[in-house]
Amino acid sequence: MKYKYIIPIIASSLMILSSCDDNLMEWGKDPEHGEVTGAELPLALVEKISRYEPLKNYSDFTLGNGIGISLYMSDAAYRKIVNENFDEVTPGYEMKHGAMVNSKGEINFTTVDAFIAATKSAGLTVFGHTLVWHSNQNASYLNGIIAPTVIPGSSGTNVLDLTPIKSGTFTGWARNNPGKGITTVANAGLTSTSSAIQLESSASSSAAYNLQLTSPNVPIVDGHNYEISFYIKSDVAGKGRISFNGSLANQYPYKDWFSTGGTWTEAFETTSSWQQVKIKLAPGDFKSGSTSFQFNLDLGYLPNVTYLIDANTLAVVDLDAATAVTNLVTNGNFNSGITGWAKYNGATDALSAASASEAYEGNGAMKVINATDNSGGEWKTQIHADFTSTLTVGKNYTISYMIRSEAPGSVRCSTTGGSAQYQGNQTTSTTWKLIEWKITAAGTETGFNFDLGLLAGTYYIDNVTVTDGSSAGGGATAPVTIEKTDAEKTKIIGDAMTDWISKMMTHYKTSVFAWDVVNEPMKEDGTLRNGTEGDTAADYFSWIKYLGKDYAVTAFKLARQYGNETDKLFINDYNLESRLDKCDGLIEYVKYIEGKGARIDGIGTQMHIDLNTDKDKIAQMFQKLAATGKLIKISELDIRLGTATPTVAQQASQSEMYQYVIDMYKKYIPAGQQYGITIWGVSDNSKEHEYWLPNESPNLWDANYVRKHAYKGTADGLAGKDVSLGFSGELQKP
Repeated sequence: MKYKYIIPIIASSLMILSSCDDNLMEWGKDPEHGEVTGAELPLALVEKISRYEPLKNYSDFTLGNGIGISLYMSDAAYRKIVNENFDEVTPGYEMKHGAMVNSKGEINFTTVDAFIAATKSAGLTVFGHTLVWHSNQNASYLNGIIAPTVIPGSSGTNVLDLTPIKSGTFTGWARNNPGKGITTVANAGLTSTSSAIQLESSASSSAAYNLQLTSPNVPIVDGHNYEISFYIKSDVAGKGRISFNGSLANQYPYKDWFSTGGTWTEAFETTSSWQQVKIKLAPGDFKSGSTSFQFNLDLGYLPNVTYLIDANTLAVVDLDAATAVTNLVTNGNFNSGITGWAKYNGATDALSAASASEAYEGNGAMKVINATDNSGGEWKTQIHADFTSTLTVGKNYTISYMIRSEAPGSVRCSTTGGSAQYQGNQTTSTTWKLIEWKITAAGTETGFNFDLGLLAGTYYIDNVTVTDGSSAGGGATAPVTIEKTDAEKTKIIGDAMTDWISKMMTHYKTSVFAWDVVNEPMKEDGTLRNGTEGDTAADYFSWIKYLGKDYAVTAFKLARQYGNETDKLFINDYNLESRLDKCDGLIEYVKYIEGKGARIDGIGTQMHIDLNTDKDKIAQMFQKLAATGKLIKISELDIRLGTATPTVAQQASQSEMYQYVIDMYKKYIPAGQQYGITIWGVSDNSKEHEYWLPNESPNLWDANYVRKHAYKGTADGLAGKDVSLGFSGELQKP
């Protein structure tokens, strides 16, 4: 390399490299040597480093960098370093499940699409990181889809006597057209202990009334509204309706059965999943002078269908019947918005009305957003309601509510007026939960609060009651919680993996050609993780817990199926250089996966190391990996120093370690197996180390984006020589 001239005094922007100040050479005369010439004068280390070309110029394989998308897109200096020095970039977080999948399981490609477009224009390729990992998942969504199903209770006291149904006698009920049979089956309902009405249509069944069960007479109170509801499913696709005998002006009412704004039909459709059928009758629906009504369950539309109706949920409710308790808060069901509720503390948008689809039941719920965690600051997001009357001194009251959150959260209630009373903190999750708090009134209470400031998250609250006495209000029947079976969980999570991988690989089929498919599958002793490691992080989700040892087999097969045949698919793990038994375990798992018919192209070794990492083990690791015949990638290389203000000696040692790792990679990994090396991070700037290695200095550029001594070690390792030995100290002619 030729230079027009030497800069004897380095510009201040380069002098920021304080760790190399001691290596700066002074211009002067050695009295024993005679006059010093330019050719004899050694270059200062800082100047040497400044003369190095971009790193990728010294590499014969792919040189990558692990980066933050937001920094790359917003910081010009950061972006310039990446573009000039590397061939490939790996997003550190933004391509992971937790970053891209929302609470409904939908994938947002916008951020990554913009990033890929920007890197493509800069001549960079993108390495996909990562498809299946136990961390950085939207664990709230994944746990939510396998959470127990909570079935709301009826809207009030059930008018029907279900004893004849549960006993199987059907006294008072008419099996007018029984088809193949109408019976009661034990343990076939929503829960493992609840019974169900089983109705089987015949082979010739073709009209609704060909399979019909008729209820007893239900008394009518003039001017009252009624609701009929039950849960139903069928072994194959089915169809049914509710019809009426005599008392209604319209005996075969049409209804939008399962949605809002859908098509009104006389019949509802059934599947193998439980779903609720509900129909309401207004006073105007009844014929004048009617004192009772009967309804029919008509399920004869289709032949050879077996229906199950949960016996516990079949109910007729008088919606205007007198309630047994008085609710001391207004609008506790939020069916008409959030009138009566106010934000005492929290962000401007902390309180809002939730939609019917977000509610426990009915037309709406209360939605509360707490933006930040506040240790000891439960009150920092606080929602208030006044009591409708003064509480009586010494009397017992029960505050009851249903609550869920989009991630693990916490709630407590507190009273206002006089000396406040406080409920203990209660945990919340993605599953609706009934919480009760019993207090003895001091007589000075004027209202109460929901205190949601402890843990950040989005909370939904419904069916709030404050009642006199020890019993809770909120409906005649308690909600039913249904746990999913292991087989159901396996299918649901398997479908979620298929959806995620298929959509990622399809969407990026023309722009991303190498992927970490499975990340960190091994425990430190070389055995496979099994999902019982006990990590409590909010983004932790163990796929293997539900899909078993073959979860990685499935992941690789899906990635190959939906991606390109020529895509390079990797398995990746850490500490392989410090735990050779872990390295051996990973290699054995690769053999297992391929023995099940999947193909793995490469193995990634992360190499987050420090100056004390055993060099002999590093060499042994590369030898073991090379023996697999797979592509080998150093996937996340950084070298910690244990401080954000390293000494000159520490930086020199860091440089030597970077060079050693690269030398050993090139020595032991055959050229045909060298996929490349990815340096994890650009600089020691605090913006890059908010979440990863804070108060550290592991990278090749310092906090001011100036090349460190480690830059030279890395370049020399890539080049296979001390590049600076070719630099001349003399002025060069143009």
